[in-house]
Amino acid sequence: MSGYSNAVKDYVERYKAEVGFDGLLDPHAVAEWAYGNGLHKPSVTTVIDAIAADIAQVFREEYRVDSHGRRYRAKHAATEKRGNKTLSLWADLDDPSAPHTHFVKSFAQRRQQIVGDCLQLKTDVDVYNDKRRSAESIQMPLDFTLDVMELQQPLRHVA
Repeated sequence: MSGYSNAVKDYVERYKAEVGFDGLLDPHAVAEWAYGNGLHKPSVTTVIDAIAADIAQVFREEYRVDSHGRRYRAKHAATEKRGNKTLSLWADLDDPSAPHTHFVKSFAQRRQQIVGDCLQLKTDVDVYNDKRRSAESIQMPLDFTLDVMELQQPLRHVA
């Protein structure tokens, strides 16, 4: 655990003690409180990282519709190591100058993220079920084939 992570954990605990805690934490409220109390002073790098995160979020939210009526994400990221830095590089699906290899890497990385999310979800559900043996177990199927097929069906409007 880094010194930064420990500092954040410390001021989160202080926030809970000073502001009150009902079991739920809003990171924005904690950040506002920490900043207002001088516990977190962002560096230029932190500010640039925040702006870059906003830009990436705008990229992530840009969708278009193709000639078949399919809504698709316009921009795709792939992480790449350059020297001692790991960069998140974005390309537009409609940009003919964007290299094919970028999209191969991007789609493979997104698939791995989904697999990782599924593994973590399964672990979390298993731990929850083990800790709450008296409660009804939560079942979490991880085969999404039928879900994807259902979402691909055209919307049928009922008159």
